[in-house]
Amino acid sequence: MARTGDIIHLNVGGKRFSTSKQTLAWVPDSFFSSLLSGRISTLKDETGAIFIDRDPSLFTPILNFLRTKELFPRSINVHLLMHEAEFYGITPLVRKLQLCDELDRSSCGNVLFNGYLPPPVYPAKRRNRHSVAGPQYMGGRALPMESAPVRRSNTMPPNLGNAGILGKATCGSKKKDYPGMVRIICGHHNWIAVAYAQFVVCYRVKESTGWQQVFTSPRLDWVIDGVALNAKVMGGSLGDNDKMVAVASGTEIILWTICPDGNGNEIGVFSLNVPVEALFFVANQLIATSHTGKVGVWNAVTKHWQNQDVVPINSYDTAGSFLILGCNNGSIYYIDVQKFPLRMKDNDLLVTELYRDPTEDAITALSVYLTPKTSDSGNWIEIAYGTSSGTVRVIVQHPETVGSGPQLFQTFSVHRSPVTKIMLSEKHLISVCADNNHVRTWTVTRFRGMISTQPGSTPLTSFKILSLEDIDGHGGCAAGTEIGPYGERDDQQVFIQRVVPDTDRLYVRLSSNGKRVCEVRSVDGTSITSFMVHECEGSSRIGSRPRRYLFSGHANGSIQMWDLTTAMEIAGKVDIRALGGPTEEELLELLDQCDLALTRTPDMSPAASFTHSSTPRASTSRYTSHHWHLLHVPIQLHTLTH
Repeated sequence: MARTGDIIHLNVGGKRFSTSKQTLAWVPDSFFSSLLSGRISTLKDETGAIFIDRDPSLFTPILNFLRTKELFPRSINVHLLMHEAEFYGITPLVRKLQLCDELDRSSCGNVLFNGYLPPPVYPAKRRNRHSVAGPQYMGGRALPMESAPVRRSNTMPPNLGNAGILGKATCGSKKKDYPGMVRIICGHHNWIAVAYAQFVVCYRVKESTGWQQVFTSPRLDWVIDGVALNAKVMGGSLGDNDKMVAVASGTEIILWTICPDGNGNEIGVFSLNVPVEALFFVANQLIATSHTGKVGVWNAVTKHWQNQDVVPINSYDTAGSFLILGCNNGSIYYIDVQKFPLRMKDNDLLVTELYRDPTEDAITALSVYLTPKTSDSGNWIEIAYGTSSGTVRVIVQHPETVGSGPQLFQTFSVHRSPVTKIMLSEKHLISVCADNNHVRTWTVTRFRGMISTQPGSTPLTSFKILSLEDIDGHGGCAAGTEIGPYGERDDQQVFIQRVVPDTDRLYVRLSSNGKRVCEVRSVDGTSITSFMVHECEGSSRIGSRPRRYLFSGHANGSIQMWDLTTAMEIAGKVDIRALGGPTEEELLELLDQCDLALTRTPDMSPAASFTHSSTPRASTSRYTSHHWHLLHVPIQLHTLTH
């Protein structure tokens, strides 16, 4: 072996370097000290230089540090150099680079960070009970598609026995190996519900005390796929102060009421008989739907659970007490879920066809917009929908044409893949198709609040929300990672982009043009497994307005909160024209963190649509399954009842 001070020749990625052994070996237990001591075998080129198969451009600043013990961070990429320094085991350099990287970062986050909820205590196991409307009530014959979209339904009160099939519904293919991660977050008013693998936790925020945990469900024997929250029960036998939370797994739903003191009482366990793919409240009614053509309704007044068969469902939306369904046969139906008692002749829910697509393509996305009521025009109802062929249509019902049904207003044929999401708001029409979340947007012209043909909807922009999914499910539950759009219909809405499954960062982008509002990073470095945007009510002070928050759920079970109202205000004051989603450098950095062989692009099947609320529905096998906000509409939907 050469004496100390001898020259060492290196070939790094094809580029020659010469230095001394003393320079290379002064850091103990590094790659070079092991190499020169013989603990690591060497490979030499034709000139006898030691060959190292690494990037020569990144080796230059590393060698300069070994020579001078100095670092000039402004001329380097800190993240790339840190990766190389960790490979070579240059501990002093790694520490300096970490300080550079964390110069503006803190475990308390940045100005947008709003709070942290630690992982909850694992609850005790739940005692099993009977479900109602189970397999023993599956009678009824399907009617031909041409006749009526309704089959015989089932109505009965819950049976709260001591044993049942709920405990047998555990699915081995679900994420049993990640029980502590947050799967789904949903919000309503000043409450959020957080679903873990086998239990759900509810939190409430008050101006004086902040966020507090108020309810934890028992630990279930099955994995939760959906959650719904009603934090503002309006009258009824439950009382004005009671709240409700429900979870679904497989074919079954369990519903609790939460008392003011935080104690929860189990109302019942219900079965849809087919996999539940959407779970949400419409006023006090709990709704469960499946793409197979099944709708389940629990009525808060009668305490009855009712299953109703309709044609296969691809999408849905809510408007007041109405549930609007986009179906596989090209028709849009509506159900008044508060219209009890039911039809006298057969006790069925009244399902009425509202509109049929001219080409009878499947309605794969649906969005209903109700314009403000005026004394001279009454209700003007607008519906935007997307089809399996990629067509986007807008239909309207004029107050003057009540009784003749909605009229076709506009058609756009800009997508070549099925439309998976659609949103009609006050100022924009937004559609997303199955081609890797390709988004098209239009500006909407209105006259006295109503959509106008002069100059009509004009194209605004086109962009993608790239989001890779983990094929083994370890990146989170699909019901908890919906991209949006989130937000109220009379305000700017946003998409949330999580590029790779195992990442600690999210990008918030305007839904109208795709421009970046902000980037948020986990304050504790943990992977983000779910997220949701929700608007919480402001304080009781005069002039206080609701604030919009991004809630992120993490692999360690924690919840982190981010102030999007502030982010939107900051973004409005600076030039964000150059920033959209992740840049090429950011994308490559994110992709470097995951194995692309274990990821896939988003599901290419149609997904459910979105409504006015700040909480989205998240897609399952064919369409979304997530909590949906109550819509408090002071106007009467008389145009839907004709």
